[in-house]
Amino acid sequence: MTQPVRIEKARPEHLQEIVAIINAGATSVRKGREFDDWQAYRPAFDALREAPECDIYVALDEAGAVVGTYQIHFLKGIAFKGRPRVELESVHVRADQRGTGVGRKMMEHAEGLAAEANACIIQLTSNREREGSHHFYRRLGYEQSHLGYKKMLM
Repeated sequence: MTQPVRIEKARPEHLQEIVAIINAGATSVRKGREFDDWQAYRPAFDALREAPECDIYVALDEAGAVVGTYQIHFLKGIAFKGRPRVELESVHVRADQRGTGVGRKMMEHAEGLAAEANACIIQLTSNREREGSHHFYRRLGYEQSHLGYKKMLM
């Protein structure tokens, strides 16, 4: 089943729905560290929108409701003759929209942006608890190539 959606840069009026989707999907590492005051996210949201190396996007249904979101970051580096890398962060689809094609459309959109930037690679991390997401990324051609580490500073 394919859900008709359009993908565009997130605007301030999308923030409350973005926060709700992200917090609804919080895994053990984030549970208890996030909060529902969506206005507290505004400085980070504004910083993402203003930074030239990253953006935040939303997938909108026909009624204009946010059904998915992702952040894209363009990273500079020396490897691959200095071509940028793209890192995807906070890829989330609203729970009632999973399996409808929203995630696939967001990933295709991100891959298009990466190609336009002449990026050499797209990378992302996914919490090990998200086995459904792992299967989704593998179906799209992503390989689990690295072992990642995180250290929480809060």
